[in-house]
Amino acid sequence: MPGTGGSGAVTRSTLRQQIADALRDEVLAGRLQAGQEFTVKEIADQYGVSATPVREALVDLSAQGLLDAAQHRGFRVHAYTLDDHRGMIEARSMITDGMFRSLADGSAVSTDQPRALAALAGVRRRGEEAARAAVAGDLNILIGYDLRFWRELSGLFGNAYLADFLHRMRVQSWVCTVQHLRRVTDLKGHLWSGHTELVDALTRREPEQAHALVTAYNAHSLAVVERLAAG
Repeated sequence: MPGTGGSGAVTRSTLRQQIADALRDEVLAGRLQAGQEFTVKEIADQYGVSATPVREALVDLSAQGLLDAAQHRGFRVHAYTLDDHRGMIEARSMITDGMFRSLADGSAVSTDQPRALAALAGVRRRGEEAARAAVAGDLNILIGYDLRFWRELSGLFGNAYLADFLHRMRVQSWVCTVQHLRRVTDLKGHLWSGHTELVDALTRREPEQAHALVTAYNAHSLAVVERLAAG
């Protein structure tokens, strides 16, 4: 029956996304580490599902740059380098600078309209949670709120393609940095916590201040990773 087939497709698609999300979280949590290899069967057995949605999820994560296909061996977690991290920061900056100018001059969304102000207030609440987690040194909670913060902030820009690209860059950046940050037993004072200051600068239509905050954040992030990578 057509209805049954459609339902099955939706179920498989949902399972595929759930597996991809779960594996991405495993990488971000450091439980799947750079260079670690695994097969479709191992993941299917771990989650108690068939091989098809697992294979599709792994292919999706490979397309996102988080996994590499290991010929005749399955997949491995992609190992990012410091040069990769520098490139990600540059790419992120090109996107965010354009977003900040558009949000400030009203060409994307006017920040003095009630709906826009309400949206910014919601983003700020995500920023408050992210900042609290950063100050406390709670990396797992920070990553979740940070990704949601930037996802919602970029959504105000009105260009879904750029928002998706920025989200992918931020996920890859976190995957790149967690392999170093996980070696630090106490992360208090190591993590950027300027999310709310950034939202406040955009609310005041100050793209230069927003740019300065993100530039400082990028410099801080790179310095931390370089220091940890050097041992």
